[in-house]
Amino acid sequence: MKHQRPTPSPARASQSGVALIEVLVSVLLFSLGILGLVGLQTRAISLSIDAEDRNRAALIANDIAAAMWTTRTVAIDAAAWTTRASNPQAGGLPGGNVQITSDTTTNTADILITWHPPQRATAEQDSRLTTRVTLPPAP
Repeated sequence: MKHQRPTPSPARASQSGVALIEVLVSVLLFSLGILGLVGLQTRAISLSIDAEDRNRAALIANDIAAAMWTTRTVAIDAAAWTTRASNPQAGGLPGGNVQITSDTTTNTADILITWHPPQRATAEQDSRLTTRVTLPPAP
């Protein structure tokens, strides 16, 4: 006697392939989640680089202010500081520039440090840090 295969019921026939579709949907959702994490990691690295550059600019401004306090004058050469600020290998910034606006009558100076982060496309998106130094009057 021949052994016959039972014919699938109509409910079971409509369920064939559903497990494969469920696996494909779960792989798609997992892939979207991984892509989201990669995007977050990229943004975190970019913000970390911005924070590091801003910290270096603050250190350069602090060094300029310390030099002003040491010499007891706000009249200081900005060209030497621009050379230091524009050299990233020596603790400077990419595209760094220093402008010092001094007022010897009030003994104040504004220190403006600008730089161009490599990840930004245009020069109008340059970063800047401004510091004002006021020295006490000479005795």
